Amino acid sequence: MTRLTGSALRVTIFIGENDIWHHKPLYTEIVHRAHAAGLAGASVFRGIEGFGASSLIHTSRLLSLSEDLPVAIVIVDTEDRVRAFLPQLDELVGEGLVILDDCEVIRYAGRDAESGRTGKKGKRSL
Repeated sequence: MTRLTGSALRVTIFIGENDIWHHKPLYTEIVHRAHAAGLAGASVFRGIEGFGASSLIHTSRLLSLSEDLPVAIVIVDTEDRVRAFLPQLDELVGEGLVILDDCEVIRYAGRDAESGRTGKKGKRSL
């Protein structure tokens, strides 16, 4: 069971959803590398509107046929583990924004791999 509590570091990577790495989405490559590096977890969030260094607004509104919506990948782990992962982001992220924030993890516990249970009694909800 994976556990993480206390002081941590959050890295957030802002890229475009059409950014690619060797013919697959860049966000997929970042998540898979974070997993391979043994980081606590990574999540990808698709934005509905935004702009970056190009100052071009990307939106999902029906009247605007924009592509390349903003994507944010959020990874939280101990400072040492996140900082050890940063060189991989340097390799992967050519255009985008990478930010680091100190944070505090109140509770993070994964499922027990063998039983699939979260350690709580009773039924699990989805």
